[in-house]
Order: sequence, then C-alpha cells, then structure tokens
Amino acid sequence: MIIEHIAMYVSDLEAARDFFTGYLGGVSNSGYHNRNTGFRSYFISFGSGPRLELMNRADVAASDCSADRMGYAHIAFSVGSREEVDRLTERLRLAGYEVKSGPRTTGDGYYESCIVAVEGNLIEITE
Repeated sequence: MIIEHIAMYVSDLEAARDFFTGYLGGVSNSGYHNRNTGFRSYFISFGSGPRLELMNRADVAASDCSADRMGYAHIAFSVGSREEVDRLTERLRLAGYEVKSGPRTTGDGYYESCIVAVEGNLIEITE
C-alpha cells in the first residue's frame, strides 16, 4: 500500500499552487472546478512520491492553524543535501516566509528547517 495523495483546503488556491510549484519544484495539473458546488482543486506532483491536492470551497471554515494543534503537523520535502536545505531556507526567508526553526540537525539526526507557509501551515525542508 502507498500514500497516493494528501489534501489540504486553502483560502488562496492560486497562491498555494504557486508556492509548491515555485519553491518546491512541484508540477501542477490544469485544475478542476465543479461549478455546482464551487469546489476547485489542483493536484501537484513531486516526482514519484505522493501528490498534494490543494482544494478550495467557499463554505469550508478556517480552522486553528497554530503549529501546536492536534492533527497533521507539517509536510516534509527532501531536497537532497544540507546545502540545498540551507539555500532553499534562505530563499524562503528572503521572500518573507517565517523560518520557525533551523536549519539544524535534530535529535533524531535529520538536517532540516521548518517554514511557516501556505496560510500558516508548516513546511519542513530536509536533506
């Protein structure tokens, strides 16, 4: 069994798509729009791993986006090297994204940084 995709609702669908394609190398499909329900989505592919479905619908309520909440905590992306973790972290910081932690080596041996992005959701960048 494999994870086929992970989905997240966002308020600004285009900005979320641009983040994952522009900074993390994702490739977006052309999108889907159900005119009856107002539901819109994009699937973002990242090579051979699971896809990310970004979704939007006007009647979906915002929820607690604090980092310390129950449920999903972050999405992690492996960028291949410590140098790339450093480079991408600095690129995101210069673009105005908050670097919550790192780059650093964690107690369990990961070299990573954690970025507050996409409407307060955490994105982890690891080697």
